[in-house]
Amino acid sequence: MNATLEAWNQAGARAALDAMLACCGSRRWATAMIGLRPIGSIAELSEAADRVWNAMEESDWLEAFACHPRIGEDHSVHGNAQSATWSREEQSATGGAQKVVLQELAAGNLAYERQFGFTYIVCAMGKSAEEMLEILTRRLSAGKAEELREAGEQQRQIMQIRLGRWLAE
Repeated sequence: MNATLEAWNQAGARAALDAMLACCGSRRWATAMIGLRPIGSIAELSEAADRVWNAMEESDWLEAFACHPRIGEDHSVHGNAQSATWSREEQSATGGAQKVVLQELAAGNLAYERQFGFTYIVCAMGKSAEEMLEILTRRLSAGKAEELREAGEQQRQIMQIRLGRWLAE
């Protein structure tokens, strides 16, 4: 068994909750995950994470989305410290982006929030700032229900990446 998973299975409720909240900012999701302990393998954890995420309601998804900084903005004010560190690393491509791209991302983030009522969520790992802007622009043409599902899927992908990173530490 993975040492991090084994320690998490034995951890107190607060420490276990904090670990899950770093991976996904929905308290209901994190609480449900710690309620499944002990989890016997990485595969079981991954499957459980998806199953629990897919059972969440819109309010839970919105809570998780709110823990993410806008693409290209400060990461220190959202989620917990580990989540902020991971966000910074996931969005590292924005650090070298041209000023005009960052300005367009900022404007697009605001337009997205006005249109949909929540933060633009994209699995940023490995994507350039230009790619994230292109995806944002495309997603602005979606309907709210369609976009909520897409944002939920992006959050699920981020959650799985973060679970993997957490288990590797």
